Amino acid sequence: MDTTLVLLSRNLTDKLLKLSLFKPKRSDDELELIAFIIQRFGYRPKSLSFFIQAVTHRSLNSSETDSSNERLEYLGDAVLDAVVAEFLYHRFPNEDEGYLTKIKSKVVSRKTLGEIAESMELRNVIRYHKGRSINLSTLEGNAFEAIMGAIYLDGGFEQVKSCVYNHIFRKYMDLNRILEEEIDFKSKLFIWCQKKRLKLDFIILSEENKGANWNYTVVASINGTNYGRGSGAAKKIAEQAASKETLELMGEI
Repeated sequence: MDTTLVLLSRNLTDKLLKLSLFKPKRSDDELELIAFIIQRFGYRPKSLSFFIQAVTHRSLNSSETDSSNERLEYLGDAVLDAVVAEFLYHRFPNEDEGYLTKIKSKVVSRKTLGEIAESMELRNVIRYHKGRSINLSTLEGNAFEAIMGAIYLDGGFEQVKSCVYNHIFRKYMDLNRILEEEIDFKSKLFIWCQKKRLKLDFIILSEENKGANWNYTVVASINGTNYGRGSGAAKKIAEQAASKETLELMGEI
């Protein structure tokens, strides 16, 4: 071998040895976080800084800490939405957009994500100001989304999909229960009106025949005042949509 190549090889080896010798030792908290991500999410972090930020709440406001997880939460929310949307698209090839949207909203709801994070015991690794009064359930749900964002930045979209499909759905989410839970907004609005002794009517505003399909537009009227509107291919669908919008206007959902 050429003398120059031998020297270059030795120099490279020496540099690699030095890098390994002077690599900073992980703290106990960092090792705990790495183990947690591997065990709960099935992902081995490459750049730990993403995950430290993901579990850091803004209440921990100190120059010595990383920035909070709010930006990662925003990113994770969008990525998780896309992953679940793709999953449901393939899982239910014969269902329409409305059904898929309804199921997706249940899967990625604050309530569902909070339950998943709680069952994961995510609060054990969240960094926050313990002297303040903070809703831990909200903290956990937000940190869960932030970790999804961290996995996306660290490993890419396919890694998030693998995590959700192989770990979240299998270990921490009862997807069948969610699918079985059909939200009947019309019944909920009817019960709400009964309790308050209010008269509920559904008024058909329009019926349109669009070739082979019909489209109905309905408004929910309470004591003669119109509230939410809804449209659909059947009167029942339109009434459900009108009931949902009315309940939202009333602050009931």
